[in-house]
Amino acid sequence: MSLIELPSTREEEWRWADPEAIAAAASLPWSDATENAADWWIDLPGARIVVRDGVVDQAASTLDRVTLRSIEAGDHALGQRATGPGWSLHLDTDAAAHPVQIVHISTGGANHLPSEIVLADDAVAQVVETYVGAGWANRYLRVTLGATARLMRSVRLLQAGGFTSLREDAALGTGASLVTIFLGAGQAGTRIDATIVAGAGAFADYGGALLTAGDQRQECAVAVRHAEPHGSSQQVWRAVAADRSTASLAARVEVARDAQKTDGVQSLRGLLLKRTATVNLKPELEIFADDVKCAHGATVGELDARALFYMQSRGIPHARAQALLTTAFVADALDRIGDNTVRAAFSADAETWLDGAL
Repeated sequence: MSLIELPSTREEEWRWADPEAIAAAASLPWSDATENAADWWIDLPGARIVVRDGVVDQAASTLDRVTLRSIEAGDHALGQRATGPGWSLHLDTDAAAHPVQIVHISTGGANHLPSEIVLADDAVAQVVETYVGAGWANRYLRVTLGATARLMRSVRLLQAGGFTSLREDAALGTGASLVTIFLGAGQAGTRIDATIVAGAGAFADYGGALLTAGDQRQECAVAVRHAEPHGSSQQVWRAVAADRSTASLAARVEVARDAQKTDGVQSLRGLLLKRTATVNLKPELEIFADDVKCAHGATVGELDARALFYMQSRGIPHARAQALLTTAFVADALDRIGDNTVRAAFSADAETWLDGAL
């Protein structure tokens, strides 16, 4: 089993990387069994795209405004592997598309897929992605938002085995808005790796919840760069770790010298369901401007024993009390999904995970 070549774990952005898990996922045998994409659609109008082992299944997909084209990825260690044929969403000025849903199905081995979203000025789009199956699913996404364009993305990582790696590069124009929320509630290893560059008055909300159990490891390494004045950003991440699992969250805000009046907030919180589990948190601020409002916080702990006792004293069974408190903890991240239908689906996935972990 050959290891995937990644930067040294001595580098901060790669300190919790797990090349052994990626290599193991890439070596998983191919299976004739496959997930049924119909089981994973959310009740939304618009395009429905099925990706099987890194290839868009055109016969099973309704592309709508999505096109297929060759896409060049960047030079990122993982992202550069995902280059060539991929899906692309381009919207003209003032255009608004129905939601785009993409179900990624892996059946073993390694598969790679690039994609891009380009919204012109004032365009509006929503994208929902779901990852299922087993294998190494490696994805690259490039996002370009024009002035005051708005993009809402919701990504749920539900693979039963293997590894899911996501590399995302986003450039936000003046007054643009990008909201991206993740839910890691599968059994596969995960790495979310992103760089967001925000222009003048742009808003970036990038976060989610990673739920780990068994010997699973999930991690994120996200940097939001404010390059111009009056930008704002939120990074709200929640991690829940059970058994011997590990969840690692590294989030950074960079404020350039000319990016005055920037408002950046980071909130990283971890919950240990067992003391054998591990949560690593690393919030970071790098500020070169002198007129900013930036804050970060990081905490790791267990469920509040007093709250559990109070709920049990009111007749709520211990397991149910644990589930309610943990659900409320995760909701901090998922409640920022703007679409009610999508938010309900993600919350249901989180509750299903909790039923098995508690």
